[in-house]
Amino acid sequence: MKKLCTLLFLSSSILLNGCFGSDDTPKPDPAMLTSEDQSYFCGMTAAGHPGPKAQIHILGQTVPIWFAATRDAVGYMKLPDENNEITAVYVTDMGKANWPSPESGPWIDIKEATLVIESKRRGGMGAPAVVPFKESSSAENFIAQYGGKIVSLDDIPIDYVLGMVEIPDNPALSTIE
Repeated sequence: MKKLCTLLFLSSSILLNGCFGSDDTPKPDPAMLTSEDQSYFCGMTAAGHPGPKAQIHILGQTVPIWFAATRDAVGYMKLPDENNEITAVYVTDMGKANWPSPESGPWIDIKEATLVIESKRRGGMGAPAVVPFKESSSAENFIAQYGGKIVSLDDIPIDYVLGMVEIPDNPALSTIE
């Protein structure tokens, strides 16, 4: 059993790390989110939802894939069928952005972000949020106010980003300032 757990851990780490292009692949700059950009999974406007957004850049594509919620981008990265060569993943720095209606950015590299899960805040479509911060102190302040915990990208449970979504009893939680 211990060998099986180790094998699963290593394969999931390889899967996530293998998604990103090699170190010599040029990393594109973050794109600007517009009101026309559609979210990859639902086809709705990515900008039309509260909480952090994400953009994934794929080798050979000039336009990023947009996500109305960072949670969805992490889910995309964990899907074995979405094995495109990712050159960059940018997420909204929620230490500087407005939750109800974040502007286009400020963008930070997901590999450099402090990530919070399991908070009371809900992201796009009322789903649990993966909340990124550039500064760990901003993440700690967020946790003091809304709960949650800091995790690494590799440690976000697959069920958290790909599991069923329960709509909260209090929809106002997604719009609290």
